[in-house]
Amino acid sequence: MLRRLTLTNFRNYHAASLEVDATSVVLVGPNGAGKTNLIEAISFLAPGRGLRRATLDEVAFGEGDGSWAVSAEIEGALGLATLGTGIERAAEDGAAVQRKCRIDRERVGSAASFADHLRVVWLVPAMDALFAGAPSERRRFLDRLVLAVDTDHASRVNALERALRSRNRLLEDPRPDPHWLDAVEHETAELAVAVAGLRVETVRRLEAVLTHRKDAAFPPAQIALDGWMEQLIPAHPAAEVEQRYRAVLHDNRARDAAAGRTLDGPHLTDLRVSYAAKNIAAADASTGEQKALLIGLVLAHARLIAEMTAHAPILLLDEVVAHLDPARRHALHGELRALGTQVWMTGADPALFAEIADDATVVEVAAGRLEPRPRRS
Repeated sequence: MLRRLTLTNFRNYHAASLEVDATSVVLVGPNGAGKTNLIEAISFLAPGRGLRRATLDEVAFGEGDGSWAVSAEIEGALGLATLGTGIERAAEDGAAVQRKCRIDRERVGSAASFADHLRVVWLVPAMDALFAGAPSERRRFLDRLVLAVDTDHASRVNALERALRSRNRLLEDPRPDPHWLDAVEHETAELAVAVAGLRVETVRRLEAVLTHRKDAAFPPAQIALDGWMEQLIPAHPAAEVEQRYRAVLHDNRARDAAAGRTLDGPHLTDLRVSYAAKNIAAADASTGEQKALLIGLVLAHARLIAEMTAHAPILLLDEVVAHLDPARRHALHGELRALGTQVWMTGADPALFAEIADDATVVEVAAGRLEPRPRRS
């Protein structure tokens, strides 16, 4: 649980602090007040660029000096701890701006270290088009699922992207150095199999959780990875798959050079999602069905993390209940209680949260100000 959150020069919050004593936190207020900004700040306690995938400069307070900070007192997997992250504006012009992370005021390498204390999962309106959108969006969603399971996954994905860029640059030369090209392709194949292997393992584990959700209010999805490498990995040694991919890279040098990019590999893998009850692709389901499938998938992912780590992740649900009918809202609250995690929800209409208002911390958000409502006796 997150017990206290402090924001400094983050988005529209010049300075704000919030104490929490409940497993349900409800942020209510008009559009543009800063509800999503607040849960975005919490999402920076996970590896990556937060739930909006913003740059470090974009989240800084508009009238500040470019610096910002998020600090949280948490009761996590290792007990009480204080996590902090942010940037300090460099004194010299042109100096690189780097995000700093601290645990109990001690510097750590990155936000990946926070995962020892807590995991964070979110569902935001931008994800509503996931099933019908571009494969790159589903791939990013997939890697976010994997990242919550293994915090080193992001570094491997980034390393794979760098290796692919290096190969593409070498192929721009009409006569590239074959030794350099062999070395880069060797590294690329190792990273590709590592990335694909962890994706396969995560999907396998998630499928098992989804199977147990077959009678849930939010229908279970069927998921699969669309890529030849992912199909081979379960039944073949990693070294064999690496060797096969190196051969693919070698044989496709001319084609990839003409295209200006690598045309085969897990950097192009797609996540296939289908509506199991109707045996149709999720993209062909109705808008309401897609929303229910997505919620079910996120809840299953949270359950998987809880099973693997013995601690449920903090859930950030942005404008989720507004799109649900009363029966589904009731079902969602029931699933969240059963999960036993702290959940942060946003919405413009307080009436949508009437069912849990007595037990929740309800916070009115207005122009970067946070005003907790008194708890009912």
